[in-house]
Amino acid sequence: MEKSKKFTLENGLTIHLKEIHTAPVISHWTWYRVGSRFEKTGYTGISHWVEHMQFKGTSTYHSTQMDRLISREGGIWNAFTHLDWTTYFETMPANKIDIALELESDRMLNSLFDPTEVESERKVILSEKEGKENEPFLRLNSAVNEASFSSHPYRNEVIGNTEDLNRIQREDLYRHYRDYYQPSNALISIAGDFILDDMIYKIKQLYQDKPSHPLSKQIIEPEKEIHEKKEIIINGPGDTIFIQIAYRAPSAADPDFYAYTILDSLLSGPASLNMFGGGGTSNKTSRLYRKLVDKRLAVSISGGLQATIDPYIYDLSITLHNKQNPEFAIKAVDQEIERIIEKRIRNTEIQRAVKQARALFAYGLENITNQAFWLGYSENFATYDWFINYLDNLNEIKPTDVQRVAEKYLQPNKRIVGIYLPDSNESTNAL
Repeated sequence: MEKSKKFTLENGLTIHLKEIHTAPVISHWTWYRVGSRFEKTGYTGISHWVEHMQFKGTSTYHSTQMDRLISREGGIWNAFTHLDWTTYFETMPANKIDIALELESDRMLNSLFDPTEVESERKVILSEKEGKENEPFLRLNSAVNEASFSSHPYRNEVIGNTEDLNRIQREDLYRHYRDYYQPSNALISIAGDFILDDMIYKIKQLYQDKPSHPLSKQIIEPEKEIHEKKEIIINGPGDTIFIQIAYRAPSAADPDFYAYTILDSLLSGPASLNMFGGGGTSNKTSRLYRKLVDKRLAVSISGGLQATIDPYIYDLSITLHNKQNPEFAIKAVDQEIERIIEKRIRNTEIQRAVKQARALFAYGLENITNQAFWLGYSENFATYDWFINYLDNLNEIKPTDVQRVAEKYLQPNKRIVGIYLPDSNESTNAL
């Protein structure tokens, strides 16, 4: 694996670079340590909204000009707001990377937040929110996620709630932007076909004189456990039954995360943390696939384990065959978890899970965009060493580690069970 270079400018901006000369391509990511985790009561969704506004132009670049500059050179660009971070990326032909460098440097400080654009984007986001609320599984997912936390901001949707989206004004958005979109709260990660010293010089020329200010430290108490079993029933239109079962999951920096990753693979199949894929592995060998899908209790089963700063949730999502009894599927899940807790795990299962993880990891590293992604992504919840040592840590996992983590986290009396039932009467009940 190629070595990377990480350094920090005097204004607090962190830079992480990796030369990769396999193709004439460079991927450039700008990360801001802000997401829904950092939002205050009454301002949910503000980080996602600011992300949208960053595409609406600066005094130098009109919004349509931004897109033309990237697309006409064969580049791709996008942005994502998450629980813990917001990021913007461009992957460009190597000889055109200056376009991305200059654009991101400009919109770090100079986005306009035109009032007309603010109101236009309010309608776009409210429409997106309405669309999610009309989608049965997304309705269920939102309800389960909210019920999984009593106070931590992870309980809020990244998109925000409707009341806040109607209340937030241009001045609120601009204040959020000025607070968080500045060098001391940012990290730039770049991988690809460049000369290290040349790239360092370009970065310094663009950023070293940008003003910065320290952020006041937010104290957010992690929620360690789901203290009791909760059941949520949602009735609505449609003809499909969905189940989502949520358990507490450790933070990515917690040593338990690696055994939890193997546990997820055994239960629901291997999953990749790479944002841009790279290969794929079937989950047909997983325990719950064989128990639910092969036996025609369910149409599909998937697991969700995310790398986060604070303890989040691990969910099992099940789509049932029409008219199947949800309780049968939930009982099947409990039986498989109990088998793992009772140490019915073979070394060959662990080895297969690690082998699948290694394959997904290797496929992803063929992609320069993924390489640049990892340079920054891992720094948001741990350090780049987390990424470097990821496979070695998985290799250390033994059946007893998986059994211990299953017993610690996957207790039936400490989880949220959500069920979406097709019904003409739309109502939500927490039991």
